[in-house]
Amino acid sequence: MDFSSLRERIPELLSYDPQSPLLFSSGLFLFLFTGFALLYLAVRRHMRLRLAYVILFSLYFYYKTSGLYLLLLLFTATSDFLIGGRLARTASSAARKGWVSLSVAINLGMLGYFKYTNFFIDLAGNIFGAGFLDFQNIFLPVGISFFVFQSISYTVDIYRRRIEPLNNWAEYMFYLSFFPQLVAGPIVRARDFIPQIRQTPVVTREMFGQGVFLIATGLFKKAFISDFISLNFVDRIFDSPQLYSGFENLMGVYGYALQIYCDFSGYSDMAIGLALLLGFRFNRNFDSPYKSATITEFWRRWHISLSSWLKDYLYISLGGNRRGRLRTYLNLMITMLLGGLWHGAALRFVLWGALHGAALALHKALLALFPALKPTGEQMPRWRRIAGIVVTFNLVCFGWILFRAPDLHTVGLILEQILHHFRLALAPDVIAGYRGVFALMAIGYLLHFTSARCEQRAKEVMTRAPLPLQALLLALVIWGVMQIKSSDIQPFIYFQF
Repeated sequence: MDFSSLRERIPELLSYDPQSPLLFSSGLFLFLFTGFALLYLAVRRHMRLRLAYVILFSLYFYYKTSGLYLLLLLFTATSDFLIGGRLARTASSAARKGWVSLSVAINLGMLGYFKYTNFFIDLAGNIFGAGFLDFQNIFLPVGISFFVFQSISYTVDIYRRRIEPLNNWAEYMFYLSFFPQLVAGPIVRARDFIPQIRQTPVVTREMFGQGVFLIATGLFKKAFISDFISLNFVDRIFDSPQLYSGFENLMGVYGYALQIYCDFSGYSDMAIGLALLLGFRFNRNFDSPYKSATITEFWRRWHISLSSWLKDYLYISLGGNRRGRLRTYLNLMITMLLGGLWHGAALRFVLWGALHGAALALHKALLALFPALKPTGEQMPRWRRIAGIVVTFNLVCFGWILFRAPDLHTVGLILEQILHHFRLALAPDVIAGYRGVFALMAIGYLLHFTSARCEQRAKEVMTRAPLPLQALLLALVIWGVMQIKSSDIQPFIYFQF
């Protein structure tokens, strides 16, 4: 062993590099997790040691992604732990509302400062002239949107008397900072996760097999499909859409739809898989969303932890569907507009949220006018379901243009090329020129539209496979990632949110 080389790497391992955050798909993380897991096996049966060990590793992990912004995580955990305790000891309804309002105000105030200050500075500059507000750009801490929403759900659920508050700060810190889901979800509810903290983690053969399967599939989605089609095709289209035909632009949009799905669901798969290897269970975050035959079904399948959070803590708080049709449609619009703003402080994200809000409201209106229509795609006749999938997929892809394009001018250029300069005759040459990209897109969509039965069968085969075979499969996927990855590891898309 080269100890001098190891000594040189120690400062690198202990320091934060904003240009190289620690990612699940990186060799460094896989190396660190292997070492972490070995010691975890020794301490997992001792609750205090387990809490301290996992918290320290989680804080280290967050430090390697956001530097000293880990102090925000510590502040949030301390603030809401104390407020949750006060809520439980307060009988007065008005005082309870005051405490939960304070929690929401602190969390949203912190989120708003880091996420939207730059937007308002730019807006003021456009209105009053450059230099009107002289602030430096504010760095957005990785994962702040996720741990803030997670912490809000804790205090709100205590206020609604759905859960009892924790008496141990370390347990709450463990819940909020648990590294598999810390920086990009899924958003884990306290009532689902906290009971697991107090139990001795047990990793069954089934859990281990599922964990290995999810980590392998997540790595495949992220490194083999998402990163490759992004670097070699999608980014080029969105950077200069006017240089490409309408056919290439449309394929770039379809490519981005697959890229963002493979990137984000790949992260979620790895997060769920890593948690399983540590003896914890998360709920599913994606359920083949492009199989959806209605926009309502899409939001039941896409980023399930966020859509259910918005429903439970925003839509229902606004009144849900309890105050008449018009109010229901308004509540849907407000929820999706704020959901759009959650993704980013830009007009295009507001328009993206408005598009989905209007589509959800229109679908509810159609169901009210035609009660014979089935509310979900699974209940439709086969021909209508296929037609619904085509329409829903293209509506979602139109929204992805707003989501991915750097500005509205680029959105206009892409639509202009697709509508007026399609040039279908170029399709064979384009496909031949990007043979690898189109092959991976075909594989990605084919796997996505594979039946749930086939997916479940693959999980079962992995679960029943001997341990050496499971380890070999994971090693082969990691080796493949190392062989094809670009010189610069691509951050997960949802890190920016």
